[in-house]
Amino acid sequence: MLIQAIMTAPAITVSPKTPVAEAAKIMLDHRISGLPVVDDEGNLIGIVSEGDFLRRGELSTERKRSWLLDFFTSPGKIADEYVRSHGRSVDEVMTSDVHTILPGSMINEAVDVMEKYGIKRLPVVVKGKVVGIVCRSDLLQALIRFLPNKAASTKDEDIEEAIVAELSQQSWSRNGFINVKVIDGVAELSGSIFDERERLAAKVAAENVPGVKQVSDQITWIDPYFGAAMPAPTEPAKPEQSPLV
Repeated sequence: MLIQAIMTAPAITVSPKTPVAEAAKIMLDHRISGLPVVDDEGNLIGIVSEGDFLRRGELSTERKRSWLLDFFTSPGKIADEYVRSHGRSVDEVMTSDVHTILPGSMINEAVDVMEKYGIKRLPVVVKGKVVGIVCRSDLLQALIRFLPNKAASTKDEDIEEAIVAELSQQSWSRNGFINVKVIDGVAELSGSIFDERERLAAKVAAENVPGVKQVSDQITWIDPYFGAAMPAPTEPAKPEQSPLV
């Protein structure tokens, strides 16, 4: 899927001389956590986010160091921090080094960038101009559209075949030691695994197949070092409720 299919457009932007208070109000009013900063021609020059407002003099949250750390910190860095915690316009607190993405990029590229740099949003640009923005919430909206419909009515044989096909594609279960049997929409997983983490992975694989109502875990874990077999964990019995007096 392409970025242009899920991005928010047009993006809400601010100018570099927008007051910090106004930028904060725009974020609150529109329930967004970041704003691209553009010049008079619409060219992207930075981005301002909630994170840029965490260390503020008004909140007494400016960064404070011990006298020893302060001594070893360069005056330039301290001066830069002062500007960011006391600046009155967006251009004084914004981040200038902005990661962007093209509308024709695949969404996995956006996820890679967000994950690598720990960011929540990417301005979508064409020839330097902002045409939209893609945020984590946009990815969630796309996810909702693709999650399987659990109300789907499917034959047990088809469900079973789909689970087996999914397991056969995964390197952790390709050995074929996990068996599947579906009766009335309940998928029973049996067989053996050599790593406990495969148990949850197999359960998730089954849960994602349309028509599965429940997953019954009957998988046995075999210790790869000692060869000891451990049966599937059983759910604790629910305590009986005392009758009301």
